[in-house]
Amino acid sequence: MSARRRLGARWRRRRPLRTRLALAAAAAVALVAVGVCVAAFLVIRYKLYQQLDQNLAQSATLIAQQRNYDAEPGVVTGECRFLGAPACSQIVPADPADDPSKPYLLPVTHSTRLVAGGKASPYYTSLTLQGRPTRMYTTHYGKGDAVQVALRADIAERGVRQAAGLLSAVGGAGVLLSGLGGYWVSRTGLAPVARLTATAERIAATRDARHRIELPPGPPGREDEVTRLAASFNAMLAELEKSVTAQRRLVADASHELRTPLTALRTNAELLARADRLNEAQRERASGALARQLREVTGMVNDLIELARDEEPQPLLEEVRLAPLVAHVVDAARGHWPQVPFTLQVTPEAADLSIPGVPARLSRLVTNLLDNAAKFSPPGTPVEASLTATALTVRDHGPGIAEEDLPYVFDRFYRAEKARALPGSGLGLAMARQIAHAHGAELSAERAPGGGALFRLTLGQN
Repeated sequence: MSARRRLGARWRRRRPLRTRLALAAAAAVALVAVGVCVAAFLVIRYKLYQQLDQNLAQSATLIAQQRNYDAEPGVVTGECRFLGAPACSQIVPADPADDPSKPYLLPVTHSTRLVAGGKASPYYTSLTLQGRPTRMYTTHYGKGDAVQVALRADIAERGVRQAAGLLSAVGGAGVLLSGLGGYWVSRTGLAPVARLTATAERIAATRDARHRIELPPGPPGREDEVTRLAASFNAMLAELEKSVTAQRRLVADASHELRTPLTALRTNAELLARADRLNEAQRERASGALARQLREVTGMVNDLIELARDEEPQPLLEEVRLAPLVAHVVDAARGHWPQVPFTLQVTPEAADLSIPGVPARLSRLVTNLLDNAAKFSPPGTPVEASLTATALTVRDHGPGIAEEDLPYVFDRFYRAEKARALPGSGLGLAMARQIAHAHGAELSAERAPGGGALFRLTLGQN
């Protein structure tokens, strides 16, 4: 890259985008304005001299018509001091030996002799005669002669100068207006970008993602590129605000949910620190409570770590047969919830059903659904699991889900009014949905016919 190009690139980098856009727009309009003015000047100049040349040609024709071709060489008319016709004219022979004794009024050159001898074409010449601009036409005349006709070009020259001055003024005004227009275009066109920049700077300074860029009113689908950029930025801010809000709510809910078990842990730890004051039964009770609370806190912390990632890890996938996996999880649930009968129904088309996934994560998903159903089932009422070729359903016969709670059952730490007295952290269903999404499935909740809750895992919903 040459030094000049490097200097130009450095200059462009140091100038704001608005300045560069204004200069580019102004330069484009100015170039067009100057080009139009130059073209108009050339056309006007050509037309003025064309008219003058036509007058000269007519004068030469008139001389040829009025005089015989055997006229003596020399000056025909000598009215060159006048601006118009009759033009000053003279006849010049091809041979200088035939020149008249009286000198010519117009300059005679070698080219004039060639035209007289028929060896060159007629031509026009611009010259200064008696201190005045003059236009001369030389053409063939008779046998071995040439006629030269000249007219003063004052009017044409004056017209050319006036046109040049007028068009220069128009071009200058065009350049000035192009500069103003370029500034207006850059200011108007980059206004959304300026608002976007100001909003981004405000968010960076205040860490508040609630700010938005005001979009110009207009019919949807007809926005320009800058407006679509601002709309996309607003959509990104909305997602950022949602993410920040979810993060803050997660931290607040986690701190709230952890406060109670941590307080109980500290109480039991302090109680065991004074074990010499407790009898054997009290020590065993406190030790068992401490171990149970440690398991609960450890499980909650592990769940929080997995949910905070907001995505599933990507271990090696394998083809998982769902029927044996669900049967194994149901058997484990029977041992964990002995007071609740579990039933499993597998349709024939689902007996060999398999999907790509991680067995441990799928087992965790089904376990969370069964534990949630067992928690809300009265003793002796069954929890019914059913596997088909398209879905896995888990139903209980408990109090069911209130209509106002349905949109929030999969939110982290959300616990319905009826569930707050029951054990649990409110993370099981949120984790179940996250695992389902990672396996291309969709988990939904609904009120079961006849009472209870029904959770449906629809397979193959990418």
